[in-house]
Amino acid sequence: MNGKKARVAVLVSGGGTNLQAILDAQARGEISCGEVTLVISDRPGAYALERAKEAGIRALEIVKKTCRDQADFEGKLLAALEENRTDLIVLAGFLSILSADFTSRYPRRILNVHPSLIPSFCGAGFYGLKVHEAALSRGVKVTGATVHFVNEIPDGGEILAQKAVEVRDGDTPQALQRRVMEEAEWVLLPRCVQKVCRGITGEPA
Repeated sequence: MNGKKARVAVLVSGGGTNLQAILDAQARGEISCGEVTLVISDRPGAYALERAKEAGIRALEIVKKTCRDQADFEGKLLAALEENRTDLIVLAGFLSILSADFTSRYPRRILNVHPSLIPSFCGAGFYGLKVHEAALSRGVKVTGATVHFVNEIPDGGEILAQKAVEVRDGDTPQALQRRVMEEAEWVLLPRCVQKVCRGITGEPA
């Protein structure tokens, strides 16, 4: 593609496996309308920042615990995003809740991947292994992942895509987490990044 690519910022808190899925899809040419140009972690020492550096992408720490309050934290985030000329924000295992003031600045321009089929096992307090523990304790036979736009309600924005994943007998939360990542999160998130970036750039489907 010779046209302008959408500039993507990825916000992370941990290992960055979803970030890696995006970078791998980008390298394979599956994300042709966008390019990751910035990675920000809200926690010190997140391995996701190493993944960014290895890929030659600018990596920043904006540590929430060292900020005065939510407004200070979000102000620093916004400054970095604006300096990056960010077109799309992707929350990839980002554990900080963003305020209505922040999300309203980027309507339909913030994506999140959640490891369940929303509206099941979602909202405040449902993240990481806690989602899979809840799914197993409830005895569901099917779980999955959801990619959605982000608004002021945790996991409450418009759904872009969902993919179901079978729950197997004897699953542990860790085993289920891994299968949901491999079969759903790492598949859906790059596709949705490409879809939204295509809309931003006006590239024909």
